[in-house]
Amino acid sequence: MSPLLSIVLPVHGVERYLPQCLDSLVAQSAHPGEVELIAVDDLSPDGCGEILDAHAARDERLRVLHLSENQGLGGARTVGLAEATGRYVWFVDSDDWLPPGTLDAVLAELRREQDAERPADVLLTDFIHVYQDGGTEPNPWRHLLSGSPLVEGCTLAEHPALLTAVMAVWNKVFRRDYLLGLEVAFGRGYYEDISVTYPALLAAERLRYLDRPCYAYRRGRPGAITSTASPKHADAFAQYDAIFAFLDRHPAIGPALRTLVFERTVKQAVTVYDTPGLVPVGMRAEFFRRITDHFRRHRPAGYRFPGGVRGLQYRLVARGARRSYAELRRTGQLPGTVRRGTRALAPAVRKAVRGSARFTAYNTFRRLPLDENLAVYAAYWHRGFACNPAAIYRKARELAPQIRGVWVVEDRARAATLPPDVPFVLLNSPAYLRLMATAKYFVNNVNFPHTMVKRPGSVHLQTQHGTPLKTMGVDLKEFPVAADGMDFERLVEAVSRWDYLVSSNPHTSEQFARAFPGGYRMLDTGYPRNDRLALATGPQCAAVRESLGIEPGSTAVLYAPTHREAQGGYVPLADLRELAHRLGPGFTLLVRTHYFHDGGVGDLTAGPQDARVLDVSDHPVVEDLFLAADVLVTDYSSMMFDYAVLDRPIVLFTPDWDEYRRVRGVYFDLMAEPPGAVATDQEQLAAALLAGDPEPAARAAFRKKFCPWDDGGAAERVVRQVFPVRDGAQG
Repeated sequence: MSPLLSIVLPVHGVERYLPQCLDSLVAQSAHPGEVELIAVDDLSPDGCGEILDAHAARDERLRVLHLSENQGLGGARTVGLAEATGRYVWFVDSDDWLPPGTLDAVLAELRREQDAERPADVLLTDFIHVYQDGGTEPNPWRHLLSGSPLVEGCTLAEHPALLTAVMAVWNKVFRRDYLLGLEVAFGRGYYEDISVTYPALLAAERLRYLDRPCYAYRRGRPGAITSTASPKHADAFAQYDAIFAFLDRHPAIGPALRTLVFERTVKQAVTVYDTPGLVPVGMRAEFFRRITDHFRRHRPAGYRFPGGVRGLQYRLVARGARRSYAELRRTGQLPGTVRRGTRALAPAVRKAVRGSARFTAYNTFRRLPLDENLAVYAAYWHRGFACNPAAIYRKARELAPQIRGVWVVEDRARAATLPPDVPFVLLNSPAYLRLMATAKYFVNNVNFPHTMVKRPGSVHLQTQHGTPLKTMGVDLKEFPVAADGMDFERLVEAVSRWDYLVSSNPHTSEQFARAFPGGYRMLDTGYPRNDRLALATGPQCAAVRESLGIEPGSTAVLYAPTHREAQGGYVPLADLRELAHRLGPGFTLLVRTHYFHDGGVGDLTAGPQDARVLDVSDHPVVEDLFLAADVLVTDYSSMMFDYAVLDRPIVLFTPDWDEYRRVRGVYFDLMAEPPGAVATDQEQLAAALLAGDPEPAARAAFRKKFCPWDDGGAAERVVRQVFPVRDGAQG
């Protein structure tokens, strides 16, 4: 009697990982005769062959095929498929493994399917990503599968969103006769499985999804193709040709799915081209030409370009305009002179000539050795000297003075705001390109441009810039308005560069570990920028107030609302004129808009019996404003977590809480554990401010949860863990 399931295991150069994979397979229970294991030793150069034979001697289900010539991953799978006899076949990679209970769960589903009137052609499984440090991430595409028609079974046409999920073979169990009848084959080299998975999904009469993590996929291991520079990335084009040849043989699949496949393959090709360090410099021109050729040969009839930046990308690809594309990729936005149509592209082409020269210069500088004593600093997209990077820079100058820190700023206006003793370079200048190509250390509270390659030996310290109330990172997949077209693949690639991530408190460590999946080390240190708040003295606070022009004895209220994705620009929910009138002349109202918005708050001239209003939106150091303020009024800004370090009153003005958490998503119920008084209308807001300190107990509980590491030593803790501190250096 034939087994129900054949597991095919291609093996090559994975001696370190193979035992865990085999143990996960042979240790799981299964009814006798239901499972066969076929391992294909693809002429592995290490001890994989011996490991396989030893396991086969202990488990009769495991059969080992030793190849005399290396066939590659696709070839090894093909050999294993030819030997398989099971009703279903599952291709498992030998550096991954199956979580406990997986085989029992999968076999139960397959038994159900073989008795069904129309058995599933492909059973898809949920999976997890596992990183080098043992951290895990749930399936990033689970929201497309869980609760979808795939749970009970459907065709791809009934759930086309599946084409945006991972197209690898390892989380898909195929009905063997169906797969063989497709007359498709695994390709050679990289991306070998997409020439099988695309046709299998496109032609299936019934697809099913098992909503259980049945596969542990290892991410970020040395040698993985997702992080390896190689000409073999061009192997993808042969697989694309095979996919469209299959579509040509099956016209009944229809134009809608063909268009989706076309867009997915183009997106994958440009993603590979865009990802630093994958396509070797010497073959980038040829790779781009191959993308253009793919676009022209397989473009569906009547195809319409998408809108936005991606649409422009595709237009440039279709024209073969590599230099214009390179400029667009570097700026990350549409050039102002580019519009739809051919004639308007000429200015962008001229601009791209300059951009191409920068790209060439950067790659030339990358041939130089790393400077072990050079660090790059930036904050808020090159806006100036601020936040955690600034605090780390100051402390590194004390504890590791041999490390020369240089700041990147976007223009000379920003450079003028830097302290006089801080070295800087201008963004995209030759000095910037050399700095980015040769520095060992990189410190930022956002990501550096993805066009800058992370060189081996370099160290990237990501500080972030706030304790998360609102949903962040990959968690935003569930909130499309807030995500606003975020490229999650690009985000995950950026996170893969991080070596360290600074956390402000235990809550942040928990949320960031999920929102930013990667192999970095979490630094549970507290935020360096808050050291100044923790150590502030009365005279220091008084000096800041005087510099801002706050009259002695005046109660300073800092009003700082956060950005709202659904509203666009700055829209204050508080009526500031009315608030100034209610508070009266004994108050000073400091108003700070979010840094996403330009132009400040406009004219808010107050009367003689009103609170004085100061627009502090452009003040370069927000910590100054914290020290100056007697009370903070905010809504959902992370400022509340920083300001709580000072143990001063905080008032939340949250008339739109329900809408905000629906649109943006939040990690906890702020209304259930606020840092102070909560106001939902103008009257309550004024009353809370006039009351002085109405909720000290709420603030104490909030500080206990979110400020446990704010003792003034965070910057030193970070510097000592990242930089080579000189013996005897004192913080």
